Amino acid sequence: MAILETPSGLPPKAVSALRRLRLTSVPEGVSFLVLLVCSVLKRTTDFNAVPVMGAIHGILFILYVIFWADAWNRIKWPFGRAALYFVLSVLPTGGFFADKMLRKEEEAGVIAARARKEQTSTVSSGSSAVNS
Repeated sequence: MAILETPSGLPPKAVSALRRLRLTSVPEGVSFLVLLVCSVLKRTTDFNAVPVMGAIHGILFILYVIFWADAWNRIKWPFGRAALYFVLSVLPTGGFFADKMLRKEEEAGVIAARARKEQTSTVSSGSSAVNS
């Protein structure tokens, strides 16, 4: 599977893992950018919000890493894809790119799950019609 391909046929727990990771990626990215701004302001003015923003960003980053590991475990991404999502978490605007990519994967997983559900209901209704 190439790095930009989306997986199909994801089980519901894998889709949930993707959703958690995606919903954490943007706040983590925003907190990183705000922390960078606070760092500059600390050195150029008397304003010092680095301790507060550092704690907020740290918590969001830890959540991102936990959700990243869970998604990697459930989806069985190849190493390159998992590494890409991790690298995006340490880049200042990477969380926004991760969100966009994860959204595509999540949508593909939901669509595949719905198709499987419809196929299963069609097969079971077709077999009950044959048995009647």
